[in-house]
Parts: sequence; C-alpha cells; structure tokens
Amino acid sequence: MPGKSVYDTRFFVEYFYSSDAKFLRRLKEDLRSVKERLVSAVTIHEVHRINLENEGSQVATLRSETIRRDFKFVDVDYETAIRSAELRSRHRMPMADSVIAATAQIYGCPVVSDDPHFQGIEGLKTRWYC
Repeated sequence: MPGKSVYDTRFFVEYFYSSDAKFLRRLKEDLRSVKERLVSAVTIHEVHRINLENEGSQVATLRSETIRRDFKFVDVDYETAIRSAELRSRHRMPMADSVIAATAQIYGCPVVSDDPHFQGIEGLKTRWYC
C-alpha cells in the first residue's frame, strides 16, 4: 500500500457525489490504506467551489473542514509555483492540474485521479479505481 498520495479534485467529486456504492467502498478503502494523505490548496479551492454551487455554503464549509482535518494541507510555495508553470507550459494543461502534479512530484508520490492531464508527465504516477 502507498505511504503517501496527493488527492486530486476528481477523487473528492466522486467521493461526495458518486451513487456507485461499490466504487465508493474502494475510495474509502484507499483512504484507510494511505498513511499520509496530501491535498493541495488548489484542490480545496476547486472542491469548495463545486460544493458551493451544488450544495450551498453550509455543506461546502463542512466538507472543506473535513478535508482539512483528515488530510495534510499543502500550500503553493515558490518551488511548487515554478515547477507547476514548467509542467503547464510543457504539457499544455490547466493551472490547477499542473499545481497538483507539481505537488506530487515534489513529495515523490502518486496522484489519486483519473484525469488524463496527468498522463504522460515524466516521473508522475497516478492511481485510480476502475
């Protein structure tokens, strides 16, 4: 089992909105198996916005606070910003994905996501639950 992982926005969207009980069980098993669960500040931004639009302020705040409690929160520092810009330029990917990819590279761990933007980035591993 992985020692640490960076969780992408898509993980949380599935976690909060999937109606597939079997799939949700696999997501929860992953969370229990990973020793150090990391989440980028950018992911918190995206998840909070999605929850605001779909569920309202109270649910969005509750879910964001739950993530903050259960995950190690990773700020976007100088090293992350520079590496992210390089990845974004080289791979023509959205800024949020480039920040998440840079975070995973810096921490030397996989990204938990099925987002195709992460494919083909040298030295970046992904994990998903098909």
